[in-house]
Amino acid sequence: MKIFSSAQIRAADAYTIRSEPIPSIDLMERASLAFVKSFVQHYMTDKAVWIFCGTGNNGGDGLAIGRILTEKKYDVKIFVVSVSDKSSADFAINEKRIPEGVEKSTIGSSHEIPQIPENILLIDAIFGSGLDRPVTGLFAEVIETINQSGAIVVSVDIASGLFADRPGSGGVVIEPQLTISFQLPKMAFLLPENRLWVGEWEVVDIGLSPEFIDQTECADFFLQPADMQPMLKTRDKFAHKGNFGRALLFTGSAGKMGAAILSSRACLRTGTGLLTVHVPRCGYEIMQIAVPEAMVSIDEGDRFISWLPEKPDCDVIGIGPGIDTHEETARLMEELLNQYHRPVVIDADGLNIISQHKHLRDKIPPQSILTPHPKEFERIAGTWDNDYQRLDLQREFSQQYNVYIVFKGAHTTISTPDGRTFFNSTGNPGMATAGSGDVLTGIITSLLGQGYIAEVAATLGVYLHGLAGDLVAAEKGEEALISGDIIEFLSAAFRQLRSKCPEKPELYT
Repeated sequence: MKIFSSAQIRAADAYTIRSEPIPSIDLMERASLAFVKSFVQHYMTDKAVWIFCGTGNNGGDGLAIGRILTEKKYDVKIFVVSVSDKSSADFAINEKRIPEGVEKSTIGSSHEIPQIPENILLIDAIFGSGLDRPVTGLFAEVIETINQSGAIVVSVDIASGLFADRPGSGGVVIEPQLTISFQLPKMAFLLPENRLWVGEWEVVDIGLSPEFIDQTECADFFLQPADMQPMLKTRDKFAHKGNFGRALLFTGSAGKMGAAILSSRACLRTGTGLLTVHVPRCGYEIMQIAVPEAMVSIDEGDRFISWLPEKPDCDVIGIGPGIDTHEETARLMEELLNQYHRPVVIDADGLNIISQHKHLRDKIPPQSILTPHPKEFERIAGTWDNDYQRLDLQREFSQQYNVYIVFKGAHTTISTPDGRTFFNSTGNPGMATAGSGDVLTGIITSLLGQGYIAEVAATLGVYLHGLAGDLVAAEKGEEALISGDIIEFLSAAFRQLRSKCPEKPELYT
């Protein structure tokens, strides 16, 4: 699914109006009907609904929503926040359509702001995605009153005061429990700094031109089941283990052999045909007992790896989980990057070694996949002031070094060497647990070794990792989720993705 800028969304609206053709007021009606269809699935008629509208098109949506909810027997009260006589044409039309008996008040000054009860449903339709300046004055006072009310707040398209595709707001912003957005997700929904201003979010189809959406180029995408399912390979009846990749993992050190076990099991569970794990001597028995399906290459070092096997016979190498950052291990990594010129997967201490020896960045093989969490990325790429700067930094790093960056977290972000970014739709906070990243390393390494191109290995690996985590959380809860559970539920994740493509997920946290 594409992620459009606010300018592209406006262009999609205009194109739909011209090409369908459809009057703008009818497109507004279609959007309002889609909003209400979702709203009534979440909230019953047992609470009064107060709708706060601006006088632009977002406010026009709010007026239409109020009329439709009234027809569905909701008790609706409308407040129009206005500091002038100006309004959009479609707002004026919908204002005339408000049914008799619906209470409508105008808020034109501070003393007209009502006291908002806690036990209502409040719909925010003050400003939309076209907002380009901080909210101040009377509008800011209204938003602050809403935020302090304790009412359940649902925003129309985007929270009033939040910029759709640029950092910050510079003013106050609505803090909704739910945002019901139109047609495509907004970039703002996917970034941690905006979490208070988004809540849960949902996208509803309002019938914008599929032709325009398909033909309009963009660089940002939100991963959906329909995107992922066609990527999965099918296995030939006469295939053998050699057809499914020979993976080599450099992992583990004294006290960190758990990382070796988790990454190895995940690699195998994702379908690797042959796996060799290179570990220090202290990890030999541990690996033989814990992962009998893997072959073990024993390093000369007792407590950490320091020796590179001659001419490793493999299709892919993954390095980093639990290896520590000893000087000898850093030399091993540099030697590996000097000798091995196929894409590698680098995680954890592998990334920390690169951050300590910056010249190694230039030695990373093209099309490699790096899987940092925020601090690891900061160490290798530098600092940022906001999440939009981080995105720019991530894209620049991918392009400069011809690598894929998997920036881990909610809506894990994959940047590509050609400047695109993919945001994941699976996963949950229960996955913020020790070892989850080691599991992801094993998954991506396995896919890359099986012949998936780097972009697919990264995006599909991230999606499956999150989907397995979601299946765990559904059965065990987020608090009880441990990283080993993600491995055990990979089989269910594969089955679900291979089955008839499920309906696109509606809510994202």
